[in-house]
Amino acid sequence: MESNVNQIEKDNIIQKQLRFQELLISISTTYINANLSHVDQLIKTSLKQIGEFVEVDRSYIFSYDFVNNTTSNTYEWCAEGIEPEIENLQNIPIDYIPQWLEAHRNGKAFYVEDVSLLPDDGEQGLRAVLEPQGIKSLIAIPKIKNDELIGFVGFDAVTKKNTYNDNEQDILFVYANMLVNVIQRKENEERIKAQEAKKEELLQNLSKQNQELNEYAHVVSHDLKAPLINIHTLVGWFMEDHKDILDDQAMKPLHQVLFNVEKMDYLIKGILDYSTIDKLESEVTLINFNTILDEVLQTQLIPSHVKITVQDQLPSISGNAWRYKQVFQNLIQNAIKYSDKDQSIIDVGYTEKPEHYEFYVKDNGVGINPNYFDKIFKIFTKLESTGSSSGVGLSIVKKIITYYNGTIWVESEEGVGTTFYFTLSKDEDINAAK
Repeated sequence: MESNVNQIEKDNIIQKQLRFQELLISISTTYINANLSHVDQLIKTSLKQIGEFVEVDRSYIFSYDFVNNTTSNTYEWCAEGIEPEIENLQNIPIDYIPQWLEAHRNGKAFYVEDVSLLPDDGEQGLRAVLEPQGIKSLIAIPKIKNDELIGFVGFDAVTKKNTYNDNEQDILFVYANMLVNVIQRKENEERIKAQEAKKEELLQNLSKQNQELNEYAHVVSHDLKAPLINIHTLVGWFMEDHKDILDDQAMKPLHQVLFNVEKMDYLIKGILDYSTIDKLESEVTLINFNTILDEVLQTQLIPSHVKITVQDQLPSISGNAWRYKQVFQNLIQNAIKYSDKDQSIIDVGYTEKPEHYEFYVKDNGVGINPNYFDKIFKIFTKLESTGSSSGVGLSIVKKIITYYNGTIWVESEEGVGTTFYFTLSKDEDINAAK
């Protein structure tokens, strides 16, 4: 008969442990599938489920703060009729619980089966901390993240003493590890959200600053150009009114003033164009490049000794007309500027490649030393300082081509001529329409 009773008790213990494991699996599945924004409620629910299963009156989670040497209650569940203690258990000095902390640092549970049997070691002793809370027995399982002790999960028995066998303690350790993982997931998500919020704020600030800089560039351009126009006009009038009494030597510094005023005007315009290339808001349309070239050439001052030829049937590409005009205008102006032959020839054309169009602007001018190939696209870079150009033109071209994800390069031989190449991707819809 006694043997049968023992077997029944063993069967009950096994069944209880199986139910405990099933409960833990259920909690784990909920954690895995849950929206982490609800993690606080999930933790509180699981504390209640575990607490009720092991028949305790209070279950809770503490965090260790080893910088300030304190520990604080972060989550708590209390059975009906049990007073919560979470508000009273904030920033508790860890000096009050040396045995507790020693066990946790060794990766072990701190287990007190009967608080009344603890030694009476003064008002700051462990017994003096636990008895005012009505605790008869407790177990506290360490929470360890990446080999670092970060807190513990505790279970208080208030209405009656409670015991935990080795298997139950092992299951509580698994639960503690689950809590570490889910809390870590929550912290990671909150960190990502904070980074995203900060990123969005930075982007908004950057957009606002770009707009302000764009507006500032236009205002400064206008404010700088107005006095330049006045200077140019007044000097021009003075020269015209006094041309009969001023000799060439007297006129020379006045011509130098006009030259530098024009140079400053080109520089201001170049800086404004460069600063607004990637901020230009305009409808993207299908651009016929032959039409673009016609319009560019109509606005160019082309010397009589320069002949410009444009290949027939250039492709049409989606984009912004102003940007494309800037590319050809600056490259053609550059070719005219450095034409040194009695008969200077500038050719504009393209070659079709599988995934892009390769355009070129070719001249038979002075050419460029290969040592300068990498420098000429940098803003304010000029190969000579005698002209009135701003040194911004080729940097504008490169910035536009880069904006359209193309590439630009130069091939040249001194005394023979220069060819600028650049690529623009094909538009699949346009190709299909053709």
